[in-house]
Amino acid sequence: MTSETPNIRREDLQLSAHDGYPLRATLYHAPQPRARLLIGGATGVPQGFYRRFAEYAAQRGYSTLSVDYRGIGQSKPEQLRGFAMRYLDWATHDLAAALDHLHGDDLPTYMVGHSFGGHAFGLLPGHERVAGFYTFGTGAGWHGWMPPLERLRVQLMWNLVGPLIVMRKGYLAWSKLGMGEDLPLGVYQQWKRWCRYPRYFFDDPEQGHLAARFASVRTPIVAANTLDDLWAPPSSRDAFMAAYSAAPYQARTIDSRAEGLGNVGHMGYFRSSATPLWDEALEWFEQLQSNRRAA
Repeated sequence: MTSETPNIRREDLQLSAHDGYPLRATLYHAPQPRARLLIGGATGVPQGFYRRFAEYAAQRGYSTLSVDYRGIGQSKPEQLRGFAMRYLDWATHDLAAALDHLHGDDLPTYMVGHSFGGHAFGLLPGHERVAGFYTFGTGAGWHGWMPPLERLRVQLMWNLVGPLIVMRKGYLAWSKLGMGEDLPLGVYQQWKRWCRYPRYFFDDPEQGHLAARFASVRTPIVAANTLDDLWAPPSSRDAFMAAYSAAPYQARTIDSRAEGLGNVGHMGYFRSSATPLWDEALEWFEQLQSNRRAA
């Protein structure tokens, strides 16, 4: 199915994840494509949230693909109770299938991440096909990196409210808290566990193999976080992104008020008011492309 937006052809797709799970995705075709762009979304955030950014990127020449991870948006089953999955399936199976669909040898492929998207890149099979990765709001998830009030709220959610909801529903009915889409049980359980650690899953004794996967990444990376991102402030970003130890890496700390962006927080990176940040990311990709041509 296809639909039209101003100057952009939007194509609705059904993809098959690496393990066969059916996924829904959307490809925003650039009128004059210069590159391909994959969006790695945040936990519990459906692909429609990124529509304005995807359309904007397509207008700038980036044919852009967004995807609903399994259990989320148009890729969720009829009911979440009893739905079995692992949190990292979103990277190793779902985003992997999206990259397979998008990538081609005729144009460079780039990726933009949001929060979990920055985790996913180090787990992504074939990440070497991505010529540049720019992520917003990626952090380690540990409450200790957060300001005191947010720290208290998050601990309350993990230790009281969340368990009560999960006990009753069989999944995290996050929508009841106004915090995003409902999350499958496997996502909730692993997310809660990893948020106990200052360096997220790298500190989990059961996930010791992950560090080597991140250390194998050679793709240039920028990680941008605002000072008012309560869930992933710059200190949290630095704790997580250190795992990309072999990648050419830049940390971008954004003072959103001083830069005239207003309150960005953890979710505002992809609202229209953050268009200057979109330009910054896309211009960085363009600079990478120019450097590669000149080499």
